[in-house]
Amino acid sequence: MTMTAFKPRPYQVDAIEALRKGWADGTNRLAVVLPTGAGKTVVFSHLAHRMLDDLGGKRVLVIAHREELIEQAASKLLAVDPMLRVGIVKAARDDHADADVIVASVQTLAVEKRRKAIRDIGLIIVDECHHAAARTYMEVLAHFGAWDGVPVAGFTATMTRTDGGLAEVWEDVVFRLDILDMIGDGYLCDVRGKRITVDTLDLDKVKTRNGDLVDGQLGQALEDSGALDAIAKAYVDHAADRAGVVFTPTVATAQAAAKALEAAGISAAPVWGDMGRDERRATLARYTAGEVQVLTNCMVLTEGFDAPHTSCVVVARPTKSPGLYVQMVGRGLRLADGKTDALLLDVMGASTKHKLASMVDLTAREVGEAEEGKSLREVAEKHAAAEKRRVIAARVEAEEFNLFGSSAIRWLRTGDGTWFIRLNSAMFLFLQRDAGTRLYRMRRWTEAHGVHPPKDDVARPLPEALAWLEQQAKVLAPHAFVARQARWRSGQPSAKQLGLCRRLGLPVPRGASAGDVADLIDQDRVGRVLGQLILPAA
Repeated sequence: MTMTAFKPRPYQVDAIEALRKGWADGTNRLAVVLPTGAGKTVVFSHLAHRMLDDLGGKRVLVIAHREELIEQAASKLLAVDPMLRVGIVKAARDDHADADVIVASVQTLAVEKRRKAIRDIGLIIVDECHHAAARTYMEVLAHFGAWDGVPVAGFTATMTRTDGGLAEVWEDVVFRLDILDMIGDGYLCDVRGKRITVDTLDLDKVKTRNGDLVDGQLGQALEDSGALDAIAKAYVDHAADRAGVVFTPTVATAQAAAKALEAAGISAAPVWGDMGRDERRATLARYTAGEVQVLTNCMVLTEGFDAPHTSCVVVARPTKSPGLYVQMVGRGLRLADGKTDALLLDVMGASTKHKLASMVDLTAREVGEAEEGKSLREVAEKHAAAEKRRVIAARVEAEEFNLFGSSAIRWLRTGDGTWFIRLNSAMFLFLQRDAGTRLYRMRRWTEAHGVHPPKDDVARPLPEALAWLEQQAKVLAPHAFVARQARWRSGQPSAKQLGLCRRLGLPVPRGASAGDVADLIDQDRVGRVLGQLILPAA
């Protein structure tokens, strides 16, 4: 096939090669994690283009879940190779008969008759693949052979979906890039954070469901507290000359936020999921043209929204999910003419119960606390300089955060940063990092014999070490003991658990579940055990 002048960046080539190597090595469901703005659509368009010659006449299927993502994918595929025959399958459209690459909505493929009509698929690409644990995706992927040897590539900016299951879909994350790398290499702009503290916003009254704050209660709390007027004032004070996007938890809050901004002299318009398609397109076009300065939205711009001139992001949807936070803030980090940085306005309330995501969660590395007035890169550089003065580095690489975060196994971490899996009161498994490398050794501790290595004691890359140790955990302990989503974990802590915490001097956060308290106890015990051991240098 003829290549075009649409040349991929070096890291995009590396991502494609990592996928091809993974497939050649016999693993077929592989994921790539790239920050918003890294051009994942470009990557999978080049991937599709390059793979077609190797598929023996079979075709490529690209699966997406929103109209904007489908249209983006189709147009980018044609930009990479105008000679490609690209078909779209969604709703009334059914253009797949003569297509080399089919871009389809997962909702349409969920209809058995529609997916059965599509044949000869030799490669599956899943956009925003952190959704792939949903039942609909699983059915569609299984139909097209994802568990029967057909190579599958998933692309996302985050692999931290809170309801689990992703480890059953994706066998390995073969390539990832951190936002700090993108900023440092000049592919994304730096970001500065500013807290908007609303004293009357009591987030402790907002309940948690599925790992995050409940949207309806959060929206009501924002409106009742006067937070929307505070946001409008902050926008005038700090971002009066910036185009921006405001993320809110509900449609009503998005509409109210737009009115508050308009009242403060900032032209604004709301968009939401059930808004008429033509009306939403027209509103987005007005924003792109500069006729509207700020878009307020109820979580519809977290994926597939591409407006590089956006230089302010207002998170008026406090969240406990780093993944969701990255999706929101990432909308403002693309480069554009005349744009020097992005401003993040973070709406904060009174909260002692919830650990909310913040600017430092944009990177999966440990960079310390966000500082008012300092950009993410400056915060990271300050932290890195401090780390060099320490004997033991505690930085967490991006792959560590995401691999452990997406696992079905309950991984915990001691105070000094050692990852472990607790099997029972007398045994746990842990990873020991080789000094000066990114390799790990697997270790088991038992009360009777202390620490002992496996027979084949070799240092391995993190994904291999993690998979090896998780396999051991499944063999050595009942599923309910080691599963991150075990049913018992969501219950109330027992009197025995709470009594033990009191004796150990461990403070239990208000609203903690049985699983949360068990984690506190295990982290304390394993930390004390390992702290008393003198481990040989790995």
